[in-house]
Amino acid sequence: MEWNDKGVILGVRRHGETSAILEVMTKAHGRCMGLVRGGRSSRLRAVLQIGNSIDVTWRARLEEHLGTFQVEGENLRVASLMELPLGIHGVQTIAAHLRLLPERDPHAGLYEAAQVILDNFDEPYRAGRLLIKFEMALLNELGFGLDLTQCAATGTKENLVWVSPKSGRAVSLDAGRPYEKQLLALPNFLIEESSIQIREEGTLGSHLEKGFKLSFHFLDRHCYVPRGIDPPQERDGLIKRILRAMV
Repeated sequence: MEWNDKGVILGVRRHGETSAILEVMTKAHGRCMGLVRGGRSSRLRAVLQIGNSIDVTWRARLEEHLGTFQVEGENLRVASLMELPLGIHGVQTIAAHLRLLPERDPHAGLYEAAQVILDNFDEPYRAGRLLIKFEMALLNELGFGLDLTQCAATGTKENLVWVSPKSGRAVSLDAGRPYEKQLLALPNFLIEESSIQIREEGTLGSHLEKGFKLSFHFLDRHCYVPRGIDPPQERDGLIKRILRAMV
């Protein structure tokens, strides 16, 4: 069996004296593992770095086998990422998020979104918004998507400012006012522009904080707690660096 695809490297670990096990998020075949023979050679060492984009060919006798990878570098961005304040924590956060997906389950949209984020860690506010939207898309792909299109109580599409922590549905200003302390804030950048009727108060950093809190609540509820795993510490480090840069 054989296929060829585009991918972004999520992890690499040593295998024997000369080879490596590569974990890669591909566009059409999802998150896959494979053996790279000679993966510890000087030629491949620079290519097989987390965050790099590659062209990858997988071969195996049977589909359920680990198989082998042949790789060619496409966008070797890791060196520039490591020079950025957000780079290390950013690429590790994206990798941790993509590991929530089942192996070999295609999610082309998340693959494309990951590529975009990896190329935008030089701009903290943009990176923060992209990360929050990525986390929302991840929840949706896992079957836990939020409904931010209309108010859960009234059906209105205007003045949506909160989200119910239980249902994951948007709540309007008037309907949610009596329950404000129990609701999660909904930043404007997650809403369709046509639905925005009121100006969002606060700094750009505070808008991001709302988004990070919102996405984390549902990641924790639907992913971390049920699976008995800890949230990635890299995400906390990334958020701290993003918000620090916004001051």
